Amino acid sequence: MLNRNVETFIGCDNSYDEAEFVLFGVSFDSTASFRPGARFAPKAMRAESFGIETYSPYRDMDLEDIKIFDAGDPELCIGDANIALSQIEGFTAEILQGQKRPVMIGGEHLVTLGAVRSLVKKYPDLHIVHFDAHADLRDDYLGAKLSHATVMRRAWDLTGDGRIYQFGVRSGDRSELAWSGGHVHTQKFNFDGLDETVKKLKGKPVYFTLDLDVLDPSIFPGTGTPEAGGVSFNELLAALNLLSPLSIVGFDMVELCPACDRSGTSTAVACKLLRELLMIFK
Repeated sequence: MLNRNVETFIGCDNSYDEAEFVLFGVSFDSTASFRPGARFAPKAMRAESFGIETYSPYRDMDLEDIKIFDAGDPELCIGDANIALSQIEGFTAEILQGQKRPVMIGGEHLVTLGAVRSLVKKYPDLHIVHFDAHADLRDDYLGAKLSHATVMRRAWDLTGDGRIYQFGVRSGDRSELAWSGGHVHTQKFNFDGLDETVKKLKGKPVYFTLDLDVLDPSIFPGTGTPEAGGVSFNELLAALNLLSPLSIVGFDMVELCPACDRSGTSTAVACKLLRELLMIFK
């Protein structure tokens, strides 16, 4: 018997009704300030995910032990960030109404704002943990309030002071990093203090956003705005494992640009990290 071909991320082929997580891709990179192409990440990750196993030797777990529904990629307005964010917000709200946890594959980092807008309505005391090379705290970028360079500032507009925790930041202009001191918790260069942050946030609703350019570009060149320095794969994985006690109500992975790494290595790294995150936050 022949069946309709449906491409999902490996191990994420459960039905919607039985799923705990709903995975979806967001093919949007209209505010990319350097190298575009992150819109192609969800499709690339689904295709390349079959180069890894569903089983994780790091955790002695298997994706097949977790109920995950891959909802595909909702159709988005490419040319208007306001419309695209509203569409992401609506899609996330639908997942939350079904009592499931959203998992978003970007796309550029601005897409996080759409999910956060939805989550903060359900969880007014939402906190955000953010791994990134960039602070993303500018109030505007070249006059635009909505940009992947402003996404955490726009998230702060919703959460207020003391509820955004950033790690791995090694890039930003002087003014935004000075501003961060009184409003968000920014740990430069590494994950120092993450264990204390986890203790502080335990029991609170937390959204996690992973910008993959937190990795050293020698490990992960396939991103739109690579920054010299950064953490290793093992350092990142160890930091992700520290997050396991948190009440993660949703998470995303953003800024893979497959065309920026023709070897496919960056996409393979992203696939393995997504596998691990789904297990860590189970």
